[in-house]
Amino acid sequence: MKQLMMVVALAFATALMPLHAARAQGGGGGSGAGRGDKRAPVVPAEHRPPAGMCRIWLEDVPAGQQPAPTDCATAVKNRPQNGRVIFGDDYAKKDDSADKKKTPPFVKSFTKPPSAPPPVRRP
Repeated sequence: MKQLMMVVALAFATALMPLHAARAQGGGGGSGAGRGDKRAPVVPAEHRPPAGMCRIWLEDVPAGQQPAPTDCATAVKNRPQNGRVIFGDDYAKKDDSADKKKTPPFVKSFTKPPSAPPPVRRP
């Protein structure tokens, strides 16, 4: 049994070795792989696309020279290597955040309901 566990552990480690080597060299798929610790630049509020539209945001291009907002299908299709797509619905308004925290009416709670008088039992 001990030998079987050792063989399984060795096979698992061998299978993961190419993935580890690829990530160490900056390759490998996955979110953010190959980009280092670079954070995406913040899009100023006045340059965000309106709700229902998208905008291609290019790296190292001033905010005033970015492409105009367009429909999302076109933006995703035409996104260049040095750009990303900004969706107009990504930015929630502060007024909407209070509504999102409310529990939907169909969700049952684990807390006791408000105290009500006990039902009257008649003999």
